[in-house]
Amino acid sequence: MKRRDADDTRRRIFEAATAEFGAHGIAGARIDRIAAAAGANKQLIYAYFGNKRELFDTVVSGHLARLLDEAPFDPTDLPAHAASIFDHYIRHPELARLGAWHALDPAEAGHRIAALESVIKARTAAVKHAQRAGKISDTIPAADLLAMVANLASMWAVPTQEWSPPGGITPAQARRHRAALLEAVRRLVEPA
Repeated sequence: MKRRDADDTRRRIFEAATAEFGAHGIAGARIDRIAAAAGANKQLIYAYFGNKRELFDTVVSGHLARLLDEAPFDPTDLPAHAASIFDHYIRHPELARLGAWHALDPAEAGHRIAALESVIKARTAAVKHAQRAGKISDTIPAADLLAMVANLASMWAVPTQEWSPPGGITPAQARRHRAALLEAVRRLVEPA
């Protein structure tokens, strides 16, 4: 019974931390608010996850693993990969905000997330291989192409007021954005 309680507490903390980091970034997030939202004591957060930085890394790495499961990667079909990332972010917009906070916070400049770097390295190698095989365009270097695809896929997930109507993206807009994304990535990777 204790193991199930501990697992449930970890899950609640993880979910509360996802919401807190998504709303406030690592600098603005507060362990007190995470503990309150999770219905857990602060000491449990530190015992299960370490400090706030380690909790943030755990949250980002955990969601990255989920994204990798839900958005399969085929270097020869980057449009479909981009669309699956887009779909994931539409279902889970807080995850795109986590990435945006990590990218925009000046204090994060020197902090790299090992799990994310590992995925980027492996996928860049796969894209290079597909380029050498002539399956996708080699006009843009593999690392740059992969970054462009990932950023195109997430660009509407963290909308600005100027690009989105009040209340957020409608299902019709999401379908239009997805179609535009597919076409843009197809044009980027189409062999000459």
